[in-house]
Amino acid sequence: MIILFWISLFIVFYTFVGYGIVLFCLVKLKQLIFGKRKLVYDADYLPTLTLIVAAYNEADIIEEKIENTLALNYPDGKINYIFVTDGSSDSTPDKVRLNSVIKLMHIPERKGKVSAMHRAMQEVKTEVTVFTDANTFLNSDALVNIARHYSDGRVGAVSGEKRVHVSEVSDATAGEGFYWKYESLLKKWDSELYSVVGAAGELFSIRTDLYQPVLPDTIVDDFMMTLLIAANGYRIVYEPNAFALENSSDNTKEELKRKIRIAAGGMQSILRLKSLLNPFKHPVLSFQYVSHRVLRWTITPFFMIITLLLNITIVLYHGSLIYQVLLAAQLFFYTLAFVGWILERREIKIKPLFVPFYFCLMNYAVIMGINRYFSNKQSAAWEKAKRK
Repeated sequence: MIILFWISLFIVFYTFVGYGIVLFCLVKLKQLIFGKRKLVYDADYLPTLTLIVAAYNEADIIEEKIENTLALNYPDGKINYIFVTDGSSDSTPDKVRLNSVIKLMHIPERKGKVSAMHRAMQEVKTEVTVFTDANTFLNSDALVNIARHYSDGRVGAVSGEKRVHVSEVSDATAGEGFYWKYESLLKKWDSELYSVVGAAGELFSIRTDLYQPVLPDTIVDDFMMTLLIAANGYRIVYEPNAFALENSSDNTKEELKRKIRIAAGGMQSILRLKSLLNPFKHPVLSFQYVSHRVLRWTITPFFMIITLLLNITIVLYHGSLIYQVLLAAQLFFYTLAFVGWILERREIKIKPLFVPFYFCLMNYAVIMGINRYFSNKQSAAWEKAKRK
C-alpha cells in the first residue's frame, strides 16, 4: 500500500509539476552544450499563405473577425483568405459574402469542423496554411512571425499562443488564464527541446504539402493533424509572438462542457497515435508526448483519487508524521477547491481560490471525457462554448 501510494503521488506530481522541472533542466543543458537556437531566416523570404477560418453561427462576432483578419500584416499577393461556414443558419455567410477579398465556402448541411476544413484544404494552393477560430483575434504580426519559421525545412507546423482574456467578473474561468500561462511556458520549453506536442486550434499552421486528412469522426482535429506531421519526422515549433486572444468561457458549465469534449478527443487521439508511444522510433517526441499529454489524459486524474484514499488509509493505520503532513496538504488543497466552487456558485469574487477549483474541474473533465468517449456519446461536430 505504501509503495503504491508513493508511485501514485509521484505520477501526480510529475504530470503537473515534475515534467516542467525536468523539461526546464533539459533545455538549459541543451543550451549549455549546443548554445541557444537562433532563428535564421531570409527576411525577404515569406512563403505564400492561406488563412482558413472555420465559423459556425458567429454572426455576432464575424464582422470583427473579418476586420481583424484583413488588418493582419503580410505581403500583398502572397496571402489568400478562406472562411468556411458549414451549417451556419444565421447571417454569418451573408456577412462574409460582402467581402470580395475573402473566399466563402458555405453549405447548409452541418457536417462538422473536420469535414469543413478538409473541404477548404482542397482549394489551398499556397505553401503554408494557417488555421484560426472565428472567435479569436490575432496580433497584427502573427502571420509574419509564423511564416518565417518555414525557412527551416525541418519545421512542418507552427503553433501560435493562445491567450485568454479574463474579465473582472471573477468565476472559475479565472483559473483558465493561469492554466494557459503555464501551458504556454511548457510549450515554449517543449519547442526548444525538440517539438511542441500538438497545436491548439485557436492558431496554428502547417506546410500544405504535409497535410493528412484525419478521420471524419476526429474530435480534436488540430491536435491530430499536427501530431501526424510530427510522427513523420518534422518539428512543431511554438511561436509566442503569434497569438490568438479569446474571451474566457461564460461560466463553469460552459468551460466544463469544453474540457470534457477535449478530454474525449484526447483519449481518441492517444488510441489513434500509438506509434508516438514507441521511444525507439521517436525518442524525444515520445518522452514529451507521454509526459505532457498522455499522463494528463489517461491515468493521472485517477491517481489523484487513489493518492488521497491511500493517504487516508495509511494515516489511519500507520500514523507517521510525513503521511499526516501529506494528507493535511491534500485536504487543504481540496478544501480550497471546494470553497472556490461554493463561492463561484454565489458569484463572490476571490480569484486565488478559483485556481485549485479550476485544477480539479480539469481533472474531473478528463474522467468524464474518458467515460463519454468509451460510451460513444461524444460527437465530432464542434460544440460552441458560450464565452463572455
